[in-house]
Amino acid sequence: AEPGPGPGSPLGRMGGESSPGGGRRVFSPAAEFREFSRRQLRDMERLFRQYDAGKDGFIDLMELKLMMEKLGAPQTHLGLKNMIKEVDEDLDSKLSFREFLLIFRKAAAGELQEDSGLHALARLSEIDVSTEGVKGAKNFFEAKAQAINEASRFEEEIKAEQEEKKKQAEELKQRKAAFKELQSTFKQ
Repeated sequence: AEPGPGPGSPLGRMGGESSPGGGRRVFSPAAEFREFSRRQLRDMERLFRQYDAGKDGFIDLMELKLMMEKLGAPQTHLGLKNMIKEVDEDLDSKLSFREFLLIFRKAAAGELQEDSGLHALARLSEIDVSTEGVKGAKNFFEAKAQAINEASRFEEEIKAEQEEKKKQAEELKQRKAAFKELQSTFKQ
């Protein structure tokens, strides 16, 4: 059991995000972004926090500019604005952690254009967004269940064989006893 994210982190913060309807709602990355493992979410959070220079829980245009330069894919001012616009659901012209996660969701779903800044961000961030983790875990547990079933079937076969051997040994014993009895009657 690994410790969860701290209260100051975007993953651990219980304060909701502003929604377009104006109300606040609690955002739980693990609940909403189920296609990603906890490890993937932590990696994305680490990346988000690394570039949230203002530590305000958002990546603004200048922070995104710096991020893209550090990742080796500098963007024009217009390019950066378009990147934000593509996932900026609340239209505040900056990326919340939830909107940041949308980049990786779109990347995993193949919804980002090859030449887009967001595609470059997702690809260069070295966060593996393949959802094989979830499928892999499912396959692992299915294989484990199958192995357990096979093992128990194997054990049942062994028990059946042992029962059969006991039965044969008992029959042999009875036959020997019967033969000795028969032999003793002939000797008299």
